[in-house]
Amino acid sequence: MEHLTFDYPAQRAVTTRAHVGVVGSGDLEVLLSPADQAGALAAHVVVRTSVDGYSHIWKSVLDRFFTRYDGAAQIEINDFGATPGVVALRLAEAVEAAEQGDDA
Repeated sequence: MEHLTFDYPAQRAVTTRAHVGVVGSGDLEVLLSPADQAGALAAHVVVRTSVDGYSHIWKSVLDRFFTRYDGAAQIEINDFGATPGVVALRLAEAVEAAEQGDDA
């Protein structure tokens, strides 16, 4: 089991929570919530994965995601061997769910 952390700059506050996906064979869950510190403009990502030795792949996927996403959020990813495509999909779903929560 590997535990990775990443930090990215952000431009806007996230105000709602989102939970997408499930931890199961070949999948993962993403939990997105507002940043821990009020006024902090950064995203903090914690990845817990069952697959060791792929931190460079995680960094690449998250780097690409954060070129488009600018929310100050706490993101937890619990992985059970998902592919990079599934990771990108679940992150996009979490953002969409959180943004729909803002409109409700």
